Amino acid sequence: MTSLPPNVHVSSHPCLLAKLSQLRSKTTSARDVKTLIHEISLLLGSEALAKAMTTSAGPQGETPLGFTYETTTASPGNISLIPILRSGLGMVEAIQTILPEPVPVHHLGLFRDPVSLSPVEYYNNLPNHLTFSSSEATPDLAILLDPIIATGGTCAAAIQTLIEWGAKRVIVLSVLGAAEGVKKVAEEWPEGTEIWLAGVDKELTQGGMLQPGLGDVGDRLFLTIGK
Repeated sequence: MTSLPPNVHVSSHPCLLAKLSQLRSKTTSARDVKTLIHEISLLLGSEALAKAMTTSAGPQGETPLGFTYETTTASPGNISLIPILRSGLGMVEAIQTILPEPVPVHHLGLFRDPVSLSPVEYYNNLPNHLTFSSSEATPDLAILLDPIIATGGTCAAAIQTLIEWGAKRVIVLSVLGAAEGVKKVAEEWPEGTEIWLAGVDKELTQGGMLQPGLGDVGDRLFLTIGK
């Protein structure tokens, strides 16, 4: 494996790697693809957020038996989830499950031009219309959900959008990436971005697909193969 930048983390969790192997198979049903994306996101998100978040003591609570205890809060509390449409939607519920409090979900629509392979933005749901006058207006942590990093152009463009929005830190969660594409993403904002993946493939096809890869995640999730 080509050496990767220090802000890239590839999981070695045995259960996660086994699930990734199952996801690669062409015989895996659409129902199981959805389940596997969810479960991989749970495992990967748990690893990433264990490093990105800290705990602090909160106010006293009381158990059903009347005993008092010191509550625990997780920081930062100001977090946003940003799935890249469409396939990023398959990861949202898992990360919402992990986080102790509800957080905003903002959507970015980006597609890769089939000829140039360059990213094209067609939808942006970040609240740019607001006046960000306070330190709490933009997130301390933006979690970018993009199951596949191929050439890296789409994910890098999304990071640039988050920088312009004012996000203070970015975590990228991806199921699988191509080595060169992952490097490109890692170099977009190395001081502010951490990238977490379940696996990395070495090569891309001429059409910009991962090899061996796992196919088009969006098509497999939403049953639009052959559209």
